[in-house]
Amino acid sequence: MVAEASWIDVQGALAALERLSSEELQEMYCGRLGDQSVPNEVRLPSRPETGPVARRLVLSVLEAWDLHQHLEAGELLTSELVSNAVRHAAGRTIGLQVVRKPGWLRVEVRDSSRALPCMILAEAKPANERGRGLRVVDDLADRWGADLLPRGKGVWFELKVREFRERP
Repeated sequence: MVAEASWIDVQGALAALERLSSEELQEMYCGRLGDQSVPNEVRLPSRPETGPVARRLVLSVLEAWDLHQHLEAGELLTSELVSNAVRHAAGRTIGLQVVRKPGWLRVEVRDSSRALPCMILAEAKPANERGRGLRVVDDLADRWGADLLPRGKGVWFELKVREFRERP
């Protein structure tokens, strides 16, 4: 009976999340994603209009952390990972994390599929825009990869960050 009640709660929460507009999602998560003092994964509905929301969230975090030199690459790479998760994973939500470690910025997109991504090495036909996303990630990111998780996978990219030391 308790398990059934918690399943109903989860389904209700998912339904409520799916009803939020892009603007409501951004407003709800903007400050939370950049807070490094707590685990900062945010759950977003797995739908095409989530891409722009994820990009704006990552841009706001990069701006708050004064990582202006990574705005363009961070936006494009986030877009590629979110697009892949929405297009290829069958789950109702995706997770988005932004983490800053000494010397590195890491953005991770999690989904419910355990199928690992593969990069298409053949030249894509100009008429077909699909199939080039991970090549873009490979070209722009300093490092990228995918990790299997207990319930799905996380695909991530990392960019080198110059740490400025304050002079005494």
